[in-house]
This record gives sequence, C-alpha cells and structure tokens, in this order.
Amino acid sequence: MDTIAAPSSRPLRIVLPGGSGLLGQVLARHFQQQGHHVTVLTRGPYTAPWQTVHWDGENTGPWTGYLEGADVCINLAGRSVNCRYNADNRRAIRDSRIGTTRLLGRVIAGLAEPPRVWLNASTATIYRHTLDRPGIDWEMDEATGELGGNEFISKRRRAPETWNFSVGVARDWEAAFFAAETPRTRKVALRSAIVFSPSPESAFGILSNLVRLGLGGKQGSGRQFVSWIHERDFARAVEFLAAREDLDGPVNVAAPNPLPNRQFMAALREAWEVPNGFPVPSLAVKIAAFFLRTESELVLKSRRVVPGRLLDAGFEFEFPEWAEAAEDLVMQWRHRND
Repeated sequence: MDTIAAPSSRPLRIVLPGGSGLLGQVLARHFQQQGHHVTVLTRGPYTAPWQTVHWDGENTGPWTGYLEGADVCINLAGRSVNCRYNADNRRAIRDSRIGTTRLLGRVIAGLAEPPRVWLNASTATIYRHTLDRPGIDWEMDEATGELGGNEFISKRRRAPETWNFSVGVARDWEAAFFAAETPRTRKVALRSAIVFSPSPESAFGILSNLVRLGLGGKQGSGRQFVSWIHERDFARAVEFLAAREDLDGPVNVAAPNPLPNRQFMAALREAWEVPNGFPVPSLAVKIAAFFLRTESELVLKSRRVVPGRLLDAGFEFEFPEWAEAAEDLVMQWRHRND
C-alpha cells in the first residue's frame, strides 16, 4: 500500500526544502491532494496553494521551526544542472546540494522532535556510463550497479571530464547526507532518473518541441540508454518510501524499463503522431549544447538504471513502459498547453 500512514488519520506535516522547482511542485501538489499539510522552504517568494517559507539554504533562521515536529522532510535543494559547467556554475551546483544537505543535517540533529524520515534528493547520474556491456547484467540497481567516475567511452578515449564532475558531486552529496548524525530520523537518498512531466520547461517539454519541429530522431549513436520516470510514479514512489519504515539508504527512483535513445525517441514521436525525425549526431548535440549554455552529458550519457529496491518492496508502477507514459504525457500536454 503506497500511501503514508498518518497516525490517528491526522494530516501529516511535510516540509520540502528547495521545493519551489518543478519536482517540488509535483510533490507538493500530490501531498496536498492527499490532505497533508505542505510547507515549501524557498529562497524567493512565489504564489502557491501551499505554505511557503523563506530560507537562504545557508544559515539557520525562523524556517527551522517548521521542521520541529514535522513528519517528513524531503530536501530537493540544488541549482539546476541545465547550464554550462564553468567554474562559477560548478561551485553553485556543489554548494547548493552539499551545503544545504549539511545544514539540514545539523538542524535536524538539534531538534527536540525531528522528522521521522528525511528523504534527500540524489541522482541516477551517480552510476557509470557504459556502452561496453550489453545484456541484463548491465542494468544498474542499488546492489550491483557500478558507480561512475573516470570510466571509458571506448578503449581509446575517456568520458569527458565534465561527466566525472557530475558523478563526483553525486557521491559527495550522498556522503554528506549519510554522514549527518540523525539517529531518530530514517534517511533515504532518492537516486532519481529524469522525471517526465507535461510542463514546457521540463525535459519532456524540450524533447517534445524537437519532435514537433521534425528534429526528434535519435541523438548521438542512439545506443545510450535513457532512464526515466513518469511524474505520477515519482510522487507515488516518494510517498511509498516515506511510509515504509523498513527502507533506508540509497533507492533508485526510476521506471523499471529504461530503453535506448533510438527507441525512446521513436516512442515519443509515435505519441505525438509525428512519423519521422531527423537524427542529431553527437557533434551537433555538443554544438547545440554549447549555444544553449548546457551540457551534452544530459543527452549523451548512457543510464540503464532499474529500481531494484522499490520492486523488491512491492511498489507497483502505474507507468512501467515508456510508450504508455509518453501517450499519457502527450494527452496531458494537449489538455494543458495546446
């Protein structure tokens, strides 16, 4: 049963540090619809149907009182990785994740009544990129998946150094999380795949625009695996993990059936009823990423992540296959945006 059990059926107090972004809004909306009380800690004010409280992510302040006696803390703080990895952005990416995680660890450790569970954002990017091991043994679950860093794209050439940066941040992020001494609070690291939501600013929105412009063919070789999850399953999985007191540590939050980029884009074209799409070679991806001020890693890195612990715990995905997920997202998109 993937719902949070509220003591005496009372609404739960759920606090989302850094919850003003797309994923925070997905979770806040989901939990509020469940009848729970949601508080988002945000650097900047924004209008929302749930409570918002200012924090700077660096210092203690009045916001710490909202964690006192809360049932669940879900930390989503972190600068977007959709940027060029120059020195300033690298520093911001690291500090906004590791610094806020350490801050929350100190605050939660000092509370008289800390949250019973703390779920901290992480990323499926922590696993290694590889195209050299086809077959089922290449799937990366929590027990057997190989963490990344300094892997080879081929026998002749290493992966770009910027890819190692992403893995290093992910490793240090989780290390800071699990180093926090919070013995009264269960901790889960959410190794999330790309969350697909019918929103223009989301990954789904960007890829859908390419498809509709006739540019929705394979990207790069098309062999790289795409790990993904529908926004509804993402919210349900987070709720499931908050409820299951027997689960802690790293958990892959991804649909059970990742697929190669070539097939992924073909299913997305079919959902949009666009029969063809021009392929985009790796060099073109890198050039486009440069001019769009982002990184080609977001498209070219192969991620074949599977949710071993979620499946073993009995979680049932509403959208285990990408084709069905893409159809649902397109339907929602048309209802909301067209």
